[in-house]
Amino acid sequence: MQHLSIFPILIPLLFGAIMLLPPISRDLNSQRICSIIGTLFLLISSAVLLYQISSDGVQVYALGGWQPPFGIALVADRVSSLLVLLTSFLAFSVMLYAIAGKDKGGAYFHPLFMFQIMGINGAFLTGDIFNLFVFFEILLIASYALLIHAGGKQKTQAAMHYVILNLIGSSLFLFGLGILYGTLGTLNMADMAIKVGQLENGTATLAKTGALLLLVVFGLKAAMLPMHFWLPRTYASASAPVAALFAIMTKVGIYSIFRVYTVIFGEHAGELENIATPWLWPLALLTISIGSIGVLASPSIKTLSANLVIVSSGSLLACAAINTEAATSAALYYMVHSTLASAGLFLLADVIARQRGKAEDRIVRSRPFIQPRLLGFAFAISALALVGMPPLSGFVGKIMILQATQSSVQTMWVWPLILIGSLGALITFSRAGTTLFWRHNGSISTDAEPAKFTEILSIGLLLFASVVLVIFGGYVSEFTQLAADHLHNIQSSAYNLLPGVTQ
Repeated sequence: MQHLSIFPILIPLLFGAIMLLPPISRDLNSQRICSIIGTLFLLISSAVLLYQISSDGVQVYALGGWQPPFGIALVADRVSSLLVLLTSFLAFSVMLYAIAGKDKGGAYFHPLFMFQIMGINGAFLTGDIFNLFVFFEILLIASYALLIHAGGKQKTQAAMHYVILNLIGSSLFLFGLGILYGTLGTLNMADMAIKVGQLENGTATLAKTGALLLLVVFGLKAAMLPMHFWLPRTYASASAPVAALFAIMTKVGIYSIFRVYTVIFGEHAGELENIATPWLWPLALLTISIGSIGVLASPSIKTLSANLVIVSSGSLLACAAINTEAATSAALYYMVHSTLASAGLFLLADVIARQRGKAEDRIVRSRPFIQPRLLGFAFAISALALVGMPPLSGFVGKIMILQATQSSVQTMWVWPLILIGSLGALITFSRAGTTLFWRHNGSISTDAEPAKFTEILSIGLLLFASVVLVIFGGYVSEFTQLAADHLHNIQSSAYNLLPGVTQ
């Protein structure tokens, strides 16, 4: 079991490589079987890893036996193992949807899907900022190809903007890493956390420049205003499985902000203590605001889903700005909820689009559905979860965020924006629901396709997760609280990860 920490990276890597080899590479059905088996193995190993971390504590996996801070280290703690399990469950659910036919649009969908999962899991597990950059590039390269899967002018245009912005972000990432390595002499996160408090004067100023460059990069990945504008068009133009998988992409950027600016540049960092907080506060609140406006103006269900991702990013960034254990715990719970609920709505939007003919998923009058009760029930569950109404997990997550505010100033800014954003989502979902399911023109389209069994199963798993998060809400919130405690405790999150280092 000592190698369990590397399984979430090795499993998608091996299955992705196998699917590039003949004869599997030429047989779509064989690739589908490999993908389902691979994502199922990944889900099981991630669940076992989470259980082991809960029982035995943090695991540091030194590749090649080279101990940190000199070697490449993977760190599996409660935060990273939770997000790895989230990614694995999302991958398995989305793959069930893809094998129903959405994987036919282009070559190498399944290997690229696996490499994307490998990059995401690697970003969550790495204990080194340089390897965070490496895994960022792996997941981005795979996402470039997945985004234009099945082709089309709209997808190509969206992909160009996405690629150019992320290439700029990658360049800034390297500049930031170079500055931090030059000032600290290390890029191991635990080692950096110890050395950053020893910086003084000009060296500290230089390190602050590198740290703020990384904040720009992570903000771009997290769709933080003003770097959010790429997301609605990119996600709305992607195929349904890709858009659903992309629901976790912004969470990689947000996770990086929590990890870097809590562990490295937290309260122990001397002159660089909490350097991200003054920037995160206004940008998080503005991100919620612009996302809420986008929700109200959304012309289609896919665009609505994309704008809700921006709202959730703003809410999570507000938790990062509050920078307390309660806020981090709330963020982790809300991160799990918003990822799964948003992914479910992206998939549901695709089924809706197929049954409405030329109207697709636009919020306009159209032909009636083939499966109105099934889709109507799924849409209602999605709406309740994403608006944040009881009794589903969105309500619990938002209550946790609101309770995490400490001062009257925080309450004055966070509460109105969260509640107004929920009201905006409620208005838009109400308008969309009445238009889609109650206002019809003509008869059922002759080109309409009913949802297939694996598609229904996939959407059902993602939506049922919102119910599970409430039923086991006490256990989940207790786990996220322990995870937050570890992240904010420098003695456990940094010193104990380095052999031979004492306070």
